Amino acid sequence: MIVSTIARELGVPAENIRAAIQLLDEGNTVPFIARYRKELTGGLDDTQLRALEERLGYLRELEDRKAVVIAAIEEQGKLTETLRALIEGCETKARLEDLYLPYKKKRRTKADAAREAGLEPALRELVESEDADLSKYFSEAYPDAQAVKEGARAILVEEFATDADLVGEVREKMYRTGVMEASVVEGQENSGAKFRDYFDFSESFVDLPSHRILALLRGEKEGVLRLNLNAGEDAEYQGMIASHFDVDTANSFVADAVRWGWRTKLEVSSALDVRMRLKEKAEEGALEVFKKNLRDVLLAAPAGQRATIGLDPGFRNGVKCAVVDGTGKVLDTVIVYPHQPQNRWSEAVQKLAHVCAQHRVELMAIGNGTASRETEKLGAEVAGLIKQAGGKITPVVVSESGASVYSASEIAAQEFPDMDVSLRGAVSIARRLQDPLAELVKIDPKSIGVGQYQHDVNQVALAKTLNGVVEDAVNAVGVDVNTASAPLLERVAGVTATLAKNIVAYRDEHGEFNNRKELKKVPRLGPKAFEQCAGFLRIHGAEPLDASAVHPEAYAVVRRISEATGCSVAELIGNSSVLQRLRAEDFVDEIHGVPTVSDIIAELDKPGRDPRPEFSTATFKEGVEKISDLQPGMVLEGTVTNVAAFGAFVDVGVHQDGLVHVSAMANHFVKDPHDVVRSGQVVKVKVLEVDVDRQRIGLSMRLEDEPESGDSGAGSRSGGSRQKPRGGQRGGQNRGQGRGQGRGQQAGRSGGQQGAQKPQNSALAEALKKAGF
Repeated sequence: MIVSTIARELGVPAENIRAAIQLLDEGNTVPFIARYRKELTGGLDDTQLRALEERLGYLRELEDRKAVVIAAIEEQGKLTETLRALIEGCETKARLEDLYLPYKKKRRTKADAAREAGLEPALRELVESEDADLSKYFSEAYPDAQAVKEGARAILVEEFATDADLVGEVREKMYRTGVMEASVVEGQENSGAKFRDYFDFSESFVDLPSHRILALLRGEKEGVLRLNLNAGEDAEYQGMIASHFDVDTANSFVADAVRWGWRTKLEVSSALDVRMRLKEKAEEGALEVFKKNLRDVLLAAPAGQRATIGLDPGFRNGVKCAVVDGTGKVLDTVIVYPHQPQNRWSEAVQKLAHVCAQHRVELMAIGNGTASRETEKLGAEVAGLIKQAGGKITPVVVSESGASVYSASEIAAQEFPDMDVSLRGAVSIARRLQDPLAELVKIDPKSIGVGQYQHDVNQVALAKTLNGVVEDAVNAVGVDVNTASAPLLERVAGVTATLAKNIVAYRDEHGEFNNRKELKKVPRLGPKAFEQCAGFLRIHGAEPLDASAVHPEAYAVVRRISEATGCSVAELIGNSSVLQRLRAEDFVDEIHGVPTVSDIIAELDKPGRDPRPEFSTATFKEGVEKISDLQPGMVLEGTVTNVAAFGAFVDVGVHQDGLVHVSAMANHFVKDPHDVVRSGQVVKVKVLEVDVDRQRIGLSMRLEDEPESGDSGAGSRSGGSRQKPRGGQRGGQNRGQGRGQGRGQQAGRSGGQQGAQKPQNSALAEALKKAGF
């Protein structure tokens, strides 16, 4: 049943699903299966395999729960063949629990007491006639007719509340037709201003997007909002109950029981179910956004192996600086104090210029936190001096999200045991410009800042989802085993934390790996681990295939291609004219089919190709440094820092991201903002709205849009032809995580500030020339 269910849901043949499940059960990793077992799975990619893996876990839990429920009901002697069939046919946990509800052990209820007192016949009589003679049912516990009626009503209400079919129907109706209502808690109008858009709010459950649900739940949690799940007209639900049990509500006893059953049981349980369903829907949507954004950040363009200086900006505590060479090795560190209160600007310029000259620095990575724009001016002046001396250095502002987390981490302490914690952040900033993926894997994915409301979703599911994204990203790029850190190796398919440390230890003791076979000498790296990881580890040695994504198990296929073409393996690599004439069908064998052979030929054409885009940066407008500098109508260049279901946040250099609502992203309908932009992408936007008081900026990627007249300063509203986003997401929402939250990898400005002050220190420029520039 599990195989057929997943096959139907994913639209994939059952035999491929069965093969994928078997591969997972055998301990194979998702990246390995997606890359090297396409014949068995029908070409399922990593996204489909992770969806399959998640669904498989759910359905197996469901099967285990079914067995428990059947055993429990059987023990009570109440299991019929019909009930067993219903339980075994359940496809959701909710339906299973509905069926189990009447048999679940619970505290003794009023209905139980009434049954024990023999009031079930009284109930049947009352249903037939509200004027039935009840005197024969009087007892010490039920001394009069009213008491008997209340006991009988308790039995009937419990029957309503435990009827699996009725419970399911009522719950579905409430979800389909109900409305979420929100109002402000009295006295919270000012302190809860960020939730102002929900102070008088109403929207149907089915139309609520995930981000709006999370915002409403957060507002309720913070005591600002009061939520009401409005099911609709009571009469409709009471009619459903009466119809399902075929009872006549003209009978006042029945009408009272139906009303009581709806208001005290079914409405309450349905509201709880709907709330849980909305939460699950919101979490699912949020996790999908997190996944896409994290993948974009991890796979952002690397600047490459160039000497880089990282600047971690600050005012009172100075600008922490660290120089790394092309491999990321730390060459020098320094702290300068160019800003208030010290204001030692000239000294800072000279120190940085000398350090850059000494180490032949090509790139300057500036963290985007506090004092970022001020430090960018400093970088521009240093770059100007270097240029005057005949050299070139490119300042780029990058996200510093998670840099402080890394600085205080055990990984950083192991890397730099003698380095001050504050300087470790500068090293991280420099390295993440060189290679975002290699550096960001050292940080907990939740600290990278790739979405909203990450603290409001299930943390176990969030960690599992984001870790899967990191694993897929690392294996998509591949890892140089001779330069990779243990945290990066740990993300390679089949490599555990212990294995990663063993690989580094072996490398430190014996020197660089010469070929993939040598990996088998690493302690605890057995045949299974080698099978999983070998294709993703790159070694530049005597065997050219070791530097490619061709798996060692398929080297024989390449040898056959070499023999057929008369070219050596080295001559085949990159030889498009030969490779493009090959037919994959001519080289298949019992293990490697057309999909794998096609991948091998493509890999030989472009061995070890990096799927990441070319490195580029944005240039911010001179003189626009804070939100009050913005004016509606300005056209600016910026970097996408975060993509959500309702639009994209863009850094335009004012310490607060602006929002391009999904309706203002293109001249055509956009269903998913990820179809238009990705985190780290450089875009041009027009300012449509500036609200200084609420720290919100409304932007449009449709440069022909015009703001409404008078849209400037505090209290402005969105202009142009844009649809106004609902639910408090208009403008650049402050996401409560500080300047670094949600930043894309190259939230940058290239070439420093246009029109920056020209360096006047010709003596220093001369000294730089003598130093080699």
